[in-house]
Amino acid sequence: MTKRPIIGIPTSLSHDSWGCEFLGNSQTYIRAIEHAGGVPLLLPTSENREVLDGLYGVIDGLLLAGGVDIHPDAYGHAPHPKLGSNNLEQDSAEVYLTKRAAADGKPILGICRGHQMLNVALGGTLFQDIPAEIAGSLDHSFSANLKDGKVLAHDIQIGEDSWLAETLEQTIIQTNSMHHQSVRDVAPTLRVVGTTADGVVEVIESTGTNFAIGIQSHPEELWDTTETKWQKLFDAYIAEVIKR
Repeated sequence: MTKRPIIGIPTSLSHDSWGCEFLGNSQTYIRAIEHAGGVPLLLPTSENREVLDGLYGVIDGLLLAGGVDIHPDAYGHAPHPKLGSNNLEQDSAEVYLTKRAAADGKPILGICRGHQMLNVALGGTLFQDIPAEIAGSLDHSFSANLKDGKVLAHDIQIGEDSWLAETLEQTIIQTNSMHHQSVRDVAPTLRVVGTTADGVVEVIESTGTNFAIGIQSHPEELWDTTETKWQKLFDAYIAEVIKR
């Protein structure tokens, strides 16, 4: 048997009903990675680089998950009035882990905020609020407004020459939509391979030999429910980790 690879998933800060702080992430990421053949490992946020190095040394791949807005300090822009809640410590930790994984060739899968983080960590920028900054945009908070990540909101048009199109064996797929920020300037080592009808960047991939892909939507909510073709993404990601 092939040993299951360990996939690190950075955590987000939340508060319970008593106001106590805790770190965690949605169980949907964990289930998607488990089903695809990986071992999900939640990584606590830390300002201590030795701690982050210790965590990084354990993992075979990195899954950057959804969460709060990335503060524009991470890409040298001033905050927009529509900037939402953010966490500078999480930003710093994820930028560090992403840069290390990219430099070492550890496969990276970014989802929603993680898609944006992949771009930012490698030198790109973001639109801080789609409705305010992209005229004529679709409602990219459609599924979030319904508080149901399983609701399909729009199609993604995928480039024929992309890893994702080859993996899904198609160039159009339906997805949910739960974000108000998006990729603006694409990082030098990434390329856009998927967009919505309004031109918002939905998929980015590495241009080099290292493996990295960012998905703006939340396929971890869909692979076993309303769009099962997304399962191929997680299966193929784990296969890439094993191969590399």
